Amino acid sequence: MDHGPTTEKFQAPTDEKTKAGYGKFLRPKSAYDLFMESEGIPIYREIGVRRVQDLPRLPWKRLGGKGTYIQLLGTEGLWGCYVVEVPGRGALNPERHLYEKIFLVVEGRGTTEVWSEGNGKKLTFEWQRGSLFSIPLNASHRIVNATSSPALLLAGTTAPNMINMVSNLDFIFNCPYTFTDRFDASEDYYKYKEDVSPDPVRGLAMRQTNIIPDIIGCELPLDNRRSPGYRRIEPHMTGNNFYLWIGEHQNGRYSKAHAHGSAAVLVCLTGKGYTYTWPAHLGQKPWENGKGDQVKRQDYEPVGLVSAAPMGGNWFHAHFGTSKEPLRLSAWFGPNAPGRERGRPGEQHIDYGAIDIKDGGTAIPYYDEDPYLRKEYVETLEKEGVKSRMEDSLYQKP
Repeated sequence: MDHGPTTEKFQAPTDEKTKAGYGKFLRPKSAYDLFMESEGIPIYREIGVRRVQDLPRLPWKRLGGKGTYIQLLGTEGLWGCYVVEVPGRGALNPERHLYEKIFLVVEGRGTTEVWSEGNGKKLTFEWQRGSLFSIPLNASHRIVNATSSPALLLAGTTAPNMINMVSNLDFIFNCPYTFTDRFDASEDYYKYKEDVSPDPVRGLAMRQTNIIPDIIGCELPLDNRRSPGYRRIEPHMTGNNFYLWIGEHQNGRYSKAHAHGSAAVLVCLTGKGYTYTWPAHLGQKPWENGKGDQVKRQDYEPVGLVSAAPMGGNWFHAHFGTSKEPLRLSAWFGPNAPGRERGRPGEQHIDYGAIDIKDGGTAIPYYDEDPYLRKEYVETLEKEGVKSRMEDSLYQKP
């Protein structure tokens, strides 16, 4: 936190009717904000971006490539993100840090080396466009580009959580501790594991693997929670607390609007589409209530981003695929996993984002949503030459 020196003297209230302090003030910069600024690369702050490939990138001395930080609205302090360019036939500088990190390969092909300090054994694995992999906590690693063209990777980290809490960069980047419970340098550590098991908290499809070679084409189990025919898997990687999932809506269908707190950022993997998001206090039908001008929209294509519940959270949001291919998304939450919010251990909890409002959740059933959503979606699909699969039966009240 920025507690910079001040020459001002504290002004105590002069009577019992006035209050101490300024009353109104600008939010101070966090330790992570100051860290990002010190890196000398751009910092992108918006609700989303159509394609991360189009963000400006500047030379990044610490990493040895080019990059930009991405801090979408509503994710401040919850988790960090950046995109980095690896020079052709080159490599990034070796790194080690006391925060978790995942990588999605946006463009290119190469290898990653991972090792523990004091252990001569180094693991090396290959990646390509669409690969998703995780770096174990405080493990040394180096990203190497195998082609003559630049490679581009999108990273998600828990750097804000750690840097804001510790406020000591030397400790973050030079801590010697080895987390042997997270990284054992075994030969199959970065071997893709396809087995599916239930997430122990919510019972959803989970895959415990430290790498997915191709999240664009990997198999996804049937889920049905967001839309008819919806498929989904949540990878749990390198013992990290960084939470994410991969989901896919059938073409010509869209998700029910639902609300939850801030943290979730959707990453478009295949297809193209858009997300509408609005604060819950506008109600379930903002256009019908004359408040459509307060709804935010983000269009995207591979690899675009949108903050699903920006600002202070508790925003409704719905995702619409508009291409002839399915809309496949990955949602990144950092260490803010749904179902694991603060509360008493053993307290009854519900999967509120997937349960309709009438049943105690936050999902708006199709029959009770703002009619504008369906009308505009059908019109958009017609322009794109895509057939709507939102059958009338989906809008019938049971």
